Formats: sequence, structure tokens, C-alpha cells
Amino acid sequence: QVQLVESGGGLVQTGGSLRLSCAASGSAFSINGMGWYRQAPGKQREWVATIKNDGSTNYVGSVKGRFTISRDNAQNTVYLQMNSLKPEDTAIYYCNRRLPPYVAWGQGTQVTVSS
Repeated sequence: QVQLVESGGGLVQTGGSLRLSCAASGSAFSINGMGWYRQAPGKQREWVATIKNDGSTNYVGSVKGRFTISRDNAQNTVYLQMNSLKPEDTAIYYCNRRLPPYVAWGQGTQVTVSS
């Protein structure tokens, strides 16, 4: 069964940190890479960070220098370390493959940053 389970979200103050985890089962963990995405209220889902199988990473401009994506291939887990959080980072965070075809989206994990 293909499944993605995100965890680690919460409520933090501006400037705080959180570490998100994504456990991927079955064939969800892609050899082509994985990514983190987020959806803020009233907005479309956007990609935040991706990591290829060779470890190379890419970030959307608004999080560069603050977020770090990493992966543990042995554990089929992807992480997102988020530092210097801002209110505009408030969203539900999801993980999925770096490229289509995506697998079924998980429940996500809520990140709320208070000002």
C-alpha cells in the first residue's frame, strides 16, 4: 500500500523552528527524488523544497537559507528542517514525489507561525 505520513508540525512563534518528517511506504519513495509542498488557506499548493537521489536540493526562493530538506533512504523518510519561521510560512505541509506521477497525498501536517 502506497502511503505518505507527515508529522512534526505545530504552533510556533516567529523566529522559531520545526522539523517535519515524512514516512513513505510502498512505492511512494521515488528514486527520482522527493519534495515538500505546502498549501496556505485560500491558496494553491506550492512546492517548497526538493531533493534528488544524488542528494542535490532545490528550494523556492522564499525559504532559501531557512529551510533544509534531507532524506534517509534506508528509512524511506524525508525531513524538512525549518528555521527562522515567519507567519507567511503558515500552511499545511505535504510530502510527495519530486516529479509526477504523484502518489496519493497524505493528510499533511499543520504549521502555524504566530506573529
